[in-house]
Amino acid sequence: MAGPEQLALFDGAASLPGPEETEAGLRRPASPRNEKPAQPPATAPIMRPASLPPGSRWLEVETPWQTIGFVLRTSRRKTVGLRVNDDGLVVTSPSWLPRSQLEEIIRGKAPWILRKLRSLHERQQHLSTADAQWRDGGRFPFLGQYVAIAVRPQAGYVQYSGDPRCPSAQDTLLLPLQADSGPDRIRERVYAWLQLQAVELFDARLAHYCQLAGVRVKSWRIAAPSGRWGSCSSDGRIMLNWRLIHLPAQVVDYVVAHEVAHLRHMHHGPEFWREVARLFPDFAHARQALKPHHPGSLPLL
Repeated sequence: MAGPEQLALFDGAASLPGPEETEAGLRRPASPRNEKPAQPPATAPIMRPASLPPGSRWLEVETPWQTIGFVLRTSRRKTVGLRVNDDGLVVTSPSWLPRSQLEEIIRGKAPWILRKLRSLHERQQHLSTADAQWRDGGRFPFLGQYVAIAVRPQAGYVQYSGDPRCPSAQDTLLLPLQADSGPDRIRERVYAWLQLQAVELFDARLAHYCQLAGVRVKSWRIAAPSGRWGSCSSDGRIMLNWRLIHLPAQVVDYVVAHEVAHLRHMHHGPEFWREVARLFPDFAHARQALKPHHPGSLPLL
């Protein structure tokens, strides 16, 4: 028996690339060390992360185009894995591999690496989270506003100074963390709080739009897929990407209304868009505001 059909937000639209991994064999690249391709890759901004994962280290390799810095992890794997994520290039290498051979592999893959890093940088310029600062006194986006972070060991529990349903730039999120907490720990606590806010807000907006549409959702959940803001299956189950909580409230409403409309029309035809317009008349502006953002480029935990 076939499973339930599922439609994703902007189904059929070209998706932007998310984090990708490639494997390099443990042999020297075929091209000479200093040979450049006919069309050299554009240079890419490369910055060392504020903190490194436990058991990893930062290395830099000179290539014919630019110096490539990366986070190196060692493991028992038999090949070298290259992955570009929020913090840049992460290389996983066998623990026994000589550094000289690893450097040759990086040089051989340099065009691919630089293309991916450049693409990541360009996407991040469009992200509401690009300027997030995971430190005491830093700021992060919450429903379209940048909210301050305050690390206060004596706070006891996470506290928000304003109205979480109507945030402002003057609001502060107090975190009960030690003063020397690193950016990963701070981001983890902020994301946990944001997910709670997402559940409460999305649940309320789903109830609102389901009542307007005269439909019932069988179940719903939050997730963090790399290519979708939301989806609806033919058996009445809705998924919403919790990272929508970074974006303005009208964008959240558009995505929720979009998925609720699928409970009536499992397609993107004229009837579907008429239902979206009935539920959320200003959907065109919100849809346009969402287009520069892509879930695959948002920071991952």
